[in-house]
Amino acid sequence: MNNFALALSGQGKYKEAEVIDRVTLALKEEVLGKEHPSTLTSMNNLAQALSDQGKYVEAEVMDRATLALREKVLGKEHPSTLASMNNLAQALSRQGKYAEAEVMHRSTLALKEEVLGKEHPETLGALFNLASVLQQQGNISEAILFFQEELNRCETLYGPHHNETMASRRNLANILKSYEELGRETGGDR
Repeated sequence: MNNFALALSGQGKYKEAEVIDRVTLALKEEVLGKEHPSTLTSMNNLAQALSDQGKYVEAEVMDRATLALREKVLGKEHPSTLASMNNLAQALSRQGKYAEAEVMHRSTLALKEEVLGKEHPETLGALFNLASVLQQQGNISEAILFFQEELNRCETLYGPHHNETMASRRNLANILKSYEELGRETGGDR
């Protein structure tokens, strides 16, 4: 049923996916228990279905519950726990809770670097997410540093012409352009 809900989400049928995810979660809680890893995956999927519909407060609640249980059951450094940390940070960011999201993104990045390595694709995603939330808060100079670091690591991992590297290069170029325009508007030398 999890796969069916994911397929529905992939088709943009988020409400239908939410219904399937809720049924799946209820069944797994009943049959496997609330702390079974498969149940936790269903919780994660439901949170994503909620987020996909713009139900960010509900997604945050589900993401917090999923993270707490994954930390308890799987440990703080398990890849699924790290994914839950990222999901919660994203839910916070989508609600404009940037300061709290930044703290969560910094923690996620540090753990992913330690557990997965600095050049793992998920670690690069964590770098991007932190840079983005810094940009959203107007901390442009620090955001630029993280976008630059993401680009450097993408070039090392993928090479200079890979799609991920090109996307990273565009992200850095866009923020540099915005920073330059801001400098012109304020009369500063940036």
